[in-house]
Amino acid sequence: MAEKSKSMLLPVLAAAVFAGLGRMVLQKIKADRAAREHHVTGHVDEKTRQWISEVVRTPRQ
Repeated sequence: MAEKSKSMLLPVLAAAVFAGLGRMVLQKIKADRAAREHHVTGHVDEKTRQWISEVVRTPRQ
């Protein structure tokens, strides 16, 4: 009896999906690590803090 040919579409598609998901996860990890390492915040003085608070609280017209 001849063997039935099996379609390679499903395994190839599954491999592509997993590779894509893996790549997205690695990009997210790299982006989070870079953001954490290069996160630079300066000290905000009281005058600037009050100005920010005032701008945020003022209703827009």
